[in-house]
Amino acid sequence: MEKITSFTIDHIKLKPGIYVSRIDGDVTTYDLRTRRPNVDLLMDNSTIHSVEHMFATYIRNGALKEQVLYFGPMGCQTGFYLLVRDADHDLVIKEVRAVLQQIIDHDGEVFGKSPIECGHYQTLSIEAAKVESQKYLAILADLSAEDLRYPV
Repeated sequence: MEKITSFTIDHIKLKPGIYVSRIDGDVTTYDLRTRRPNVDLLMDNSTIHSVEHMFATYIRNGALKEQVLYFGPMGCQTGFYLLVRDADHDLVIKEVRAVLQQIIDHDGEVFGKSPIECGHYQTLSIEAAKVESQKYLAILADLSAEDLRYPV
């Protein structure tokens, strides 16, 4: 059986950042790696869940709203996947940074924090989303489109 693409990446060399995971036609899958695999502490469920709600809402309401197909967490708890149609890498980096700043600046509760809107709304924490976004934004400070390749 063939390995899926993500299992062919050397996770020992992988550091936090943004990577192009794969390109399928006009859809680019971005690996938004917030943690160093197998080294850093994993994101807890509250953090993953809260960032997912906030990031997904902001990115789908920003400059990429017509192009975003999906945003969600990795099962390994070390980052997120962002799928974008007709991606311009520089714009994606710019928008990821902008969304992280919007989360940091957000005044109010996590989007969708109610039993009607979410299947486990009690785990949502705006503080957890802000802390994670602040850490990740600092990691992305000097990132450019040339840095989107996985390490070899």
